[in-house]
Amino acid sequence: MSTDPFDGRPGGFEYSAKGAFTDFTTMFAGVLMLISASFEILQGLSAIANDDLYAAGSDYLYRFDMTVWGWVHLVVGVLTAVVAVGILAGRSWAWLCGIIVVSLAMLTNFAALPNYPLWALIVIASNALIIWALCLQIAHRRP
Repeated sequence: MSTDPFDGRPGGFEYSAKGAFTDFTTMFAGVLMLISASFEILQGLSAIANDDLYAAGSDYLYRFDMTVWGWVHLVVGVLTAVVAVGILAGRSWAWLCGIIVVSLAMLTNFAALPNYPLWALIVIASNALIIWALCLQIAHRRP
């Protein structure tokens, strides 16, 4: 009997240490995406409910009404939560969608950087970690 995890058995990859690490990073990315989605939703709801909460700041190129930013963060947060559930359910479509949605979340937080810099930087850093974990999943699951 062969002990090679890549000997053609169905599910052989899952029995290797590499497969276990990849499965862990997928779970990590999914849970972190749910947390990030919660941050986005809370940030969006607070901007919609009270747009005076955020600092007015100085003039900058992409200045919008805070209510608009609130709706953008809310929509991105809901999309992130939906994709995170797909990742945790093991759907292969969710890996690429996760990278796309989290990249969009990074861009929206970058654009909102003048309004709330420390919070935006924390969310951007956690989104970068999510992208790393999803890319690792895609790289290790190639046929």
